[in-house]
Amino acid sequence: MSRFTLDQEIRLVQDELLLLGSLVEQAILNSVDDLQRRDALAARNVYENDRKINGKHFAIENHILITFATQSPLAGDLRLLAAMLEVNTELERIGDYAKGIAKVAMRLAETEHPIPIREISTMADLATSMLHRALSAFVAGDISAAHSIPEEDSQVDELYETTYRKIVEGMIKNPETIDLANQVMWVIHNLERTADRVTNICERIVFIVSGELVEFDVSDEESLDGE
Repeated sequence: MSRFTLDQEIRLVQDELLLLGSLVEQAILNSVDDLQRRDALAARNVYENDRKINGKHFAIENHILITFATQSPLAGDLRLLAAMLEVNTELERIGDYAKGIAKVAMRLAETEHPIPIREISTMADLATSMLHRALSAFVAGDISAAHSIPEEDSQVDELYETTYRKIVEGMIKNPETIDLANQVMWVIHNLERTADRVTNICERIVFIVSGELVEFDVSDEESLDGE
């Protein structure tokens, strides 16, 4: 196949990844907004729209695998396509986090359980901002941005720790709310993991541009979902 054809296929995959990124970014923001408004109907829409995200994820994976099989990529192109598979997976998992937050929003909609929404909203804004800029850096091959964006993960981690302590304090004062409080725990967990997934994308950018395998310094504690 021609160089032109391979370049064209790579651009198409990049466009598809940007679209998937936009879908998961909006899903995170919508799920947190639904939680704030205690809007069970809107949260259900986010939950059900995860099927669209999954469908896009599988379509991208299929496109990349077909490109591998038909274009015989070498060297840098091979590295790029392999990294695209990884980024595609990271985005699908972020979509799962949005679905999880939407599920919590549905459960809490009919309750008056206190939600630390200011901290949660800030975490969501930080994580989605990181995601948006990481995908732009991915397409541009911006290795400088790939190194700087993960540094912002510490802000998300700090908010996570602060909010975690606030939730635990509420559990201690009102043990009867433990089940509901645990639901809120999953929200902040999913947002913290979203930022970690963005860091993984940044590692892929460095790999694409330089061929260097790096691991940015994010929390290596075992997460609640065993990841």
